[in-house]
Amino acid sequence: MSHSSRDTAEGAGWGTAERGDYKQLMPRRVEKLSWLNPKTLWPARNGVLASWFGDPTGRTRGRWVEQRTVAGAPADKVVRRDDPDHFSFMVIGDTGEGDDPQYAVVPGFLKVSQDTRFAVLASDVVYPVGTADDYGTKFHRPYKDYQAPIYAIPGNHDWYEDLQGFMRVFCEAPPLAPESAPRPLTPAWLRSLLWHKPRTTDEQRLAEARQLRSAPAQQAVQPGPYWAVDAGPVRIIGIDTGLLGTVDAEQGRWLREVSKGDTPKILITGSPLYVDAERHPCPIDGGGTVDDIVRDPDHHYVAAIGGDIHNYQRYPVTVDGRTIQYVVAGGGGAFMHATHTVPRVSVAGVTEEDFRCYPLRGDSLAFYSRLYGRRLRMRRFFTLTEGEATAVIAKRLGIRPTRAQASPARVTLRTRLVASLLGAGGRPDRTSRFRLPVRKAYTQLLSPGSATYSPPFFKCFLRLDVTPDSVRLRCFSATGNREQELDPPVEDEVTISL
Repeated sequence: MSHSSRDTAEGAGWGTAERGDYKQLMPRRVEKLSWLNPKTLWPARNGVLASWFGDPTGRTRGRWVEQRTVAGAPADKVVRRDDPDHFSFMVIGDTGEGDDPQYAVVPGFLKVSQDTRFAVLASDVVYPVGTADDYGTKFHRPYKDYQAPIYAIPGNHDWYEDLQGFMRVFCEAPPLAPESAPRPLTPAWLRSLLWHKPRTTDEQRLAEARQLRSAPAQQAVQPGPYWAVDAGPVRIIGIDTGLLGTVDAEQGRWLREVSKGDTPKILITGSPLYVDAERHPCPIDGGGTVDDIVRDPDHHYVAAIGGDIHNYQRYPVTVDGRTIQYVVAGGGGAFMHATHTVPRVSVAGVTEEDFRCYPLRGDSLAFYSRLYGRRLRMRRFFTLTEGEATAVIAKRLGIRPTRAQASPARVTLRTRLVASLLGAGGRPDRTSRFRLPVRKAYTQLLSPGSATYSPPFFKCFLRLDVTPDSVRLRCFSATGNREQELDPPVEDEVTISL
C-alpha cells in the first residue's frame, strides 16, 4: 500500500514525484476558472443578493418538488434499491471546476470504486453557476467510466441558476414556468433587478454530453433535489441547503419523517454540521435544526457527511453514549480550502487526539506559502518547506506533529511571520475573536482559486463499505502524482458500528 501523508512527505506528494496520467482524460482545451476574476464572480452574485434581499430558494425548491411529484416521482422521495446486505458506495464533494484538480482525482476514484454500487456527489456539482452547458466537461466526461449510478445533492453554486441545470441532469426535469413579476419597490423586486437568470440550454451540447454516461448501469433519476436512498441495511438521506446553508420548512418536515425508524442512517448535506472546530447545526425555517434531527437517538444516525468546504475533516462526537461521525468531504476537485487555519480542536468533546483532517495542517501551510510566494513574487521570503510549516504549526497550536520529522526544523522569526500572515498565527491561549474572521477570510477570499495547476493538489474522496453490523469509512487522497494515482493512499479510516 502506498504511504499516506501521515507517514511520509513523499506520501503527501512533496518532492520530485512523477506527474500522473490524468491529463489524458481532460479535453484538449480547458477553461481555467479563476475566483479572482470579476467575470467569474459577477454571475455568482445570487448568494449575496439572497442575503441582502431575502432568500427565494425555499419557494423555488418547492416548485421543483411539486413539478417532480406531478410528473410521477415518489411522494416520499425515497429511492428503494436492491443492494445486498454487504455493499459499498462512494462519496465525493465539490467536484466541478473541470480543470486539473478535478481530473487528477478521477484515476484513483475509478480504481478504488471498481466494485461499488453507486456514488453520491455532495454539493457543488458544477462551478461557477451550475449551468447545464458545463455538465459535459465537469460531470459527464470525468465520470464516464464509472459504471454505476451517481446521485447528487446541490450546493450553493448549483443554485446560482435556480437549480435548472442540476434538475435537468439528475431529475430529467424541464424548466420551471416563469413566475409573475414581484410588486415594485419591494425587496423581492430589488433582488429581481440584479438576479442572475438561468441561461438557455444548448440541447445538442447536453445530448452529446449525456452520451458519455449512457450505459443502462449508469442511469438513475432522482425524485428531486433532496431524497433518501434505501440501500441494503442503511438509509442514506441527502438534503439541499440552497444558497445560504439553510433548510426550508417543507423539507424540514420531510426530513423529520424520513428520519424516523430503527434503520441506521447517514446524512449527506451541502453544508457540514461540524467544520473548522465549530458546530454549524443548519437552521430549519420555522424552528429547529438539522443537527437536532441527527442527534435524536430515535433517528439512529451514525454519520453526517457535508461538502462545501474543500478539504477533509472528521469529528467523532459522542451523543447520549453513542458516537456520530461528522465529516467534511469537499475535496473532490475544486480549489483547496486551508486546514492550517483550523484552530486547536476542542468542540463537543472532540479534542486534537480525536480530530482528523486532510491535508495535514503543515502541508496546507506549506502549500499556501508556495502559492503566495509565487503570486506576490516573494518566493524566498514566503516559501516554507513542509518541515518548517509542520514545525511552526506544532509550536503555535501546542500540538505534536502528525508526521514524524527526521530532523525537526527550527521555528524562526520568518516562519512565525509567514504563518501569521497566512492565517495560522493564533496562539492556543488566546481567544478566537480575532482568529475567526482571519480564518474565514483565508477560507473564502484568499483561497488559491485557479492558481493550483501542478501537484500536489491534496484532493480526496470517500469509500464506504456497508455490512449489517458496521460501516467502514475511508478517505483516499489524490495528489496528481503518479504514485498516489496508481495506489491511492488511505488518509483516514474509521469503522462505525450499526
